[in-house]
Amino acid sequence: MNTSPFPRMHISLYVSNIEATIKFYDTFFGQPATKTKVNYAKYILESPSLIISFVENKERVQQNFGHLGFEVASKDEVMLKMLTLKTKGILVKEEMGTNCCYALQDKFWATDPDGVQWEVYYFHADSDFNDPHYTEGGEKEAAACCMPPTNEKKRVNLSDLKV
Repeated sequence: MNTSPFPRMHISLYVSNIEATIKFYDTFFGQPATKTKVNYAKYILESPSLIISFVENKERVQQNFGHLGFEVASKDEVMLKMLTLKTKGILVKEEMGTNCCYALQDKFWATDPDGVQWEVYYFHADSDFNDPHYTEGGEKEAAACCMPPTNEKKRVNLSDLKV
C-alpha cells in the first residue's frame, strides 16, 4: 500500500525542438510517448512512478538547473540500460566506481537535445568523501560532483576507497 500523499511525481520541462525531444525520450525511456500534440509530449512511466511532459517553447528552456536521474537496483541494470542506449545511438558518459554525493556509485549520464542531464546509477554504499573528479594535478574539483565529466580525468580506483 502506498502511504505517500503523492503517489506519482510529475515533471514538466520546456524544450526547443519537440521532435528531437520525442526521439531522445522514446529511446531513453524505452517506450513511446503516452500523448503527443503539436509542441507537446507526455510520458507516463509505471516504474518509477513518474509523469513527465515536454512543452516546446525555446524562450523558456532553462539549462544548468541541476540534473535528473534514476537509481536502479543493480550494477547489471546500469550496464544493460547503458548498452541499450549506446546501441540506439545515444551518447553516454560512464562513471564506474565513483564517489558522488557521499556515495560509492556506478553510473552513466545521457544528455537530451536541450542539455538536460540524466544520471542512471546504482548505489553501493555511503562514503566519507564527495567528489569523483580530479584535476590533472590530483586536487579535487568540488563543483564537479553530480555532473558528468567533460573530459577524461583521473578517476578514483575502487581498491583505494574506504567506505
